[in-house]
Amino acid sequence: MNKNILYATLLYILGQAMVWFQSNGQFMWPFFKKYPLFIALAGIPISYIFIHGTRMSYSGFGTLWPGRMVGFAVGVIIFSMLSQYFMNESINMKTALCLLLAVGIICIQIFMK
Repeated sequence: MNKNILYATLLYILGQAMVWFQSNGQFMWPFFKKYPLFIALAGIPISYIFIHGTRMSYSGFGTLWPGRMVGFAVGVIIFSMLSQYFMNESINMKTALCLLLAVGIICIQIFMK
């Protein structure tokens, strides 16, 4: 795997995790619910992370689509993991199949030529 693709994937993981907390922190912490405009400002560094992830992905793949697919699939995986851990939402058969598809998308984009 190209190191740019690896770095892009790591940035996507970080960005998706930050977005999860930004969006869903309101259900766990009163501060997030009380000050949504302040929490929205976290979108600035999150956007910066995604911009650099896209740059690294484009550099690694040579086109935009594979990075978009990897970013989407990473988002599904991170969302399910954090929702299960922090919100105690179980992974049912439908979610498990979606996770399997997300892993498949990542493998197709990274390993298929």
